[in-house]
Amino acid sequence: MQEFLISARQDLLDARAEWLKMLGRERRLAALTLEAYERDTRQFFQFLTGHCGGAPGIADIKDLRTTDLRAYLAFRRSGGAGARTLGRGLAGIRSFLRFLERRGLANAAGAAALRAPKQPKSLPKPLTAGDARRVVSTGEQLAEEPWIAARNAAVLTLLYGSGLRISEALGLPGGELASPRDTVLRVTGKGGKTRLVPVLPVALQAVAEYRRLCPYHLDPKGVLFRGARGGALQAAIIQREMQKMRSALNLPATATPHALRHSFATHLLGRGGDLRTIQELLGHASLSTTQIYTGVDTARLLEIYEAAHPRA
Repeated sequence: MQEFLISARQDLLDARAEWLKMLGRERRLAALTLEAYERDTRQFFQFLTGHCGGAPGIADIKDLRTTDLRAYLAFRRSGGAGARTLGRGLAGIRSFLRFLERRGLANAAGAAALRAPKQPKSLPKPLTAGDARRVVSTGEQLAEEPWIAARNAAVLTLLYGSGLRISEALGLPGGELASPRDTVLRVTGKGGKTRLVPVLPVALQAVAEYRRLCPYHLDPKGVLFRGARGGALQAAIIQREMQKMRSALNLPATATPHALRHSFATHLLGRGGDLRTIQELLGHASLSTTQIYTGVDTARLLEIYEAAHPRA
């Protein structure tokens, strides 16, 4: 992108500074997000300087048309920007124009009418079956206190063994899985929807061991999994433990608690599991959401084929 010494007039720069300050103060956006929005709008102003034949001010952008924004996206795409970068940049420009519109300084209709670039669907990144078994093993946990190691193993086993979201596992009441006969969990997921999920014997054993070692009384009206001081266990604790295990066990950077849920679905599908059943176990509202795992399985088959076939 051609750099101009002056890419925008002072009134536009002042308005952008006020907008960025508002995003940080009122919406509490992260510093990195604010930096990205500043960079995206600066690049947009640079484009407009060349596109319009001079540094733009508020008067020059108050009636931006959809065609102007399309030209900008095409220009960025020709420079190698991907769909995610373009989508984020467009989101920032829309936000800025809406900010100006609320102050009666611009019309944001042109930006609102423009469709964001279609984002590529990224496939979930499950762990291998061997790595998943290591992660959920009590013996591989890094916590020094036995009850905390047992707790972490029990949580991770429920993510992999039953496909729970981490919020669902940590939200289980203290009375759940208290008996060897409790082989089915009633889980409340996104949107308040309830589903029934079978619990493997290994998960029951992991929870029973945690219950045996936990120093706190697990009231049925409270939560099942407790933090070190007895309060409700926070997801960030499990995420940090998983981060430590990535290093200790030489796991890929994609090994996260949520990757265990992906692994649950992918490994079931790879062993012949029915897609509709997996949808119900995961609590997906739409089958199309679950179908992404067929892409993972197909990708794995192609990897094996290319590695093993003599003519590949």
